[in-house]
Amino acid sequence: MRKLGPLVLAGTLAIGGTAQADYVLHILHINDLHSRIEPVNKYNATCSEDDQAADECFGGVARLATLLNETRDRLEAEGANVITLDAGDQFQGSLIYTTYKGRAAAEFMTEIGFGVMAAGNHEFDDGPVNFADFIAQVPFPVISGNLDVAGEPLLAEVLGDYVTLEVGGEQIGIVSALATDTVDTSSPGPNVIFFDEVEALTADVAALQAEGVNKIIALTHVGLNRDLEIAAQVPGLDVVVGGHSHTYLNSDDPDARGPYPVMEGAVPVVQAGAYGRWLGHLVLTFDDDGNVISATGGPIAIGPDVAQDPEIAARVAERAEPIEKIKKEVVGISAAVIDGDRGSCRVGECTMGNLVTDAMLDRVRNQGVTIALTNGGGLRASIDEGEVTMGDVLTVLPFQNTLSTFTATGAQIIDALENGVSQVEDVKGRFPQVSGLRFVWDPAVGPNEGRILSVEVTDGEAWVPIDPEARYGVATNDYVRKGGDGYGMFEVAEDAYDYGPGLDKVLADYLATLSVPYEPYLDGRIAITEQ
Repeated sequence: MRKLGPLVLAGTLAIGGTAQADYVLHILHINDLHSRIEPVNKYNATCSEDDQAADECFGGVARLATLLNETRDRLEAEGANVITLDAGDQFQGSLIYTTYKGRAAAEFMTEIGFGVMAAGNHEFDDGPVNFADFIAQVPFPVISGNLDVAGEPLLAEVLGDYVTLEVGGEQIGIVSALATDTVDTSSPGPNVIFFDEVEALTADVAALQAEGVNKIIALTHVGLNRDLEIAAQVPGLDVVVGGHSHTYLNSDDPDARGPYPVMEGAVPVVQAGAYGRWLGHLVLTFDDDGNVISATGGPIAIGPDVAQDPEIAARVAERAEPIEKIKKEVVGISAAVIDGDRGSCRVGECTMGNLVTDAMLDRVRNQGVTIALTNGGGLRASIDEGEVTMGDVLTVLPFQNTLSTFTATGAQIIDALENGVSQVEDVKGRFPQVSGLRFVWDPAVGPNEGRILSVEVTDGEAWVPIDPEARYGVATNDYVRKGGDGYGMFEVAEDAYDYGPGLDKVLADYLATLSVPYEPYLDGRIAITEQ
């Protein structure tokens, strides 16, 4: 595996004097901002004027800048040792990204002053060229230690394996890993080779230890479950700061996924939710041998009470101004909240999944298409009750995917559903949302071992069992049709056409045809077998 590291940022983060027997390090961290450059509402969609008037806006880089800089300045004034980390996925999720790609993220991350960033899977959404362009614009290292990019000239000299920071007279090693299924969930291209995360991190930790570094952080983008495995299996790691699963940890909040930090043996593991709504603050105390003897802290909410940095807020407004007219166009009305939360749409039937797949099927029904399927990970936000704007639609469907149609056998469709429910335990984006089809599955069965118990399709007004030998017209998005999220069975589909209208237009047009407010609904099209 190619080694660019170690990168040594000597002195730039040095705070305080010589190391004492107990060395305290403050880690300020975020993950999965997903281009929420502007503040978001409670559904993680861009704040509207009504949200602002009700003082119900959260996050946004202007608030993040205020909170992070005030916290860092206070700690440094007290002589504390501080580093600022981003665990990946700055890209994708709003019209800001659609318009500016990585340039806006680079500008604001530089202005705020991050120390190190891990590569996230969505950093590859527009290929290596866009990711390399982002790295060239930021003054801090971007790392991922389980990738071999020697064959990708755009990244070969800029994406590091690991980095060493000098902080308060001590060397802090930071290693990194990216989820290996990025080849399915994004577009890294054929020249980026992925290696097992545990094996790669073990090698990088050993390399740092050979250089005398005894305080080592894993900055990862693999999800909480894999982070816990890494913490248990990689010798010499002191802490894991993660992302990818958007996990909100908080010892004081019963609605959180778990405590902050989660302890895997003696290794603390942390994550700070998503969308810039929390700033993680982990306080580690090391003994003189580099062992963690205390891990405390928690997420700090970036709510309406946090003032926006005026200069950054002005620059955000300047960036947003050209797209405001598009965002404000009203395309429909919803009678209730349309649930597009990842915790709903990646584990079962959700109202946003029903709306989007119904809209897809409606668009091409006159072409003989009877089934629509989309990946739950393609749905990125909920929509509030009331007027639905184009900005809302584009926040839900930010990937610029197009409507694809093709012909598939019943057996291929069953295989697709089996793939879709194969990683539900990890809340993966491949979970299938469907229309014109209903199915029952059993989570007690092993992945890809027959979790799909029954599948039915429409026959006029009736539901009938799917015929594995029969051929069906199917609609999906171009990402899934080309094999994304593990849907390789569709890559060889017959009569494929990937150049239909954008999904955002399909949804907006569908809502615009309704003469009454849209009523979100569930109808049992996706069911779990009764135990």
